[in-house]
Amino acid sequence: MADEPPIVVGVSGASGAPIALRVLDALRDARVPVALVVSDGAVAVLREECGLAPEALADRAQVVYSDHDLAAPIASGSRATRGMAIVPCSANTVARVALGLGDTLLTRAAHVHLKERRRLVIVPRETPLPTILLRHLTTLSELGAVVLDAAPPYYLHPRSVDDQTSYLAGKVLDHLGVSHQLYRGWKSEAA
Repeated sequence: MADEPPIVVGVSGASGAPIALRVLDALRDARVPVALVVSDGAVAVLREECGLAPEALADRAQVVYSDHDLAAPIASGSRATRGMAIVPCSANTVARVALGLGDTLLTRAAHVHLKERRRLVIVPRETPLPTILLRHLTTLSELGAVVLDAAPPYYLHPRSVDDQTSYLAGKVLDHLGVSHQLYRGWKSEAA
């Protein structure tokens, strides 16, 4: 695992921090190395939604970078990664990535993934979706990013918010090519 390229996980300041935690836990369970970046905005959301300080995420990643460290290895295309997910992804972060503003490590790493044609999964959390955000999401999709709306899976008959969180985390892992047991898909046979 030490020599394997990491998956970069960015956590930005949108509602949905429990999805990020589930993604991080599932990647740890799958023994996938993680390079983690937590934005300044995510700090308040982590405290509000999960009762956690960002330091509590350190055991869920092989390395945790400051969002202010623009010299971190993941800010360069010469550093191999297996992909990146920004979960949750605030409207501000969507706009900065779509407009090419690499002024933080999180947005710079996202740009690296776009320019190197590596998998970038964006999980926006905003409702309703204003036109300007839709335009930025369209730009990111056109550039090759996967825009994964944090929509609940009613057809799977979730029994709790926890079931919905697991589903959304599993969808992120699906798009990063990581096997998991977080949900069973449409019309799956019972285990």
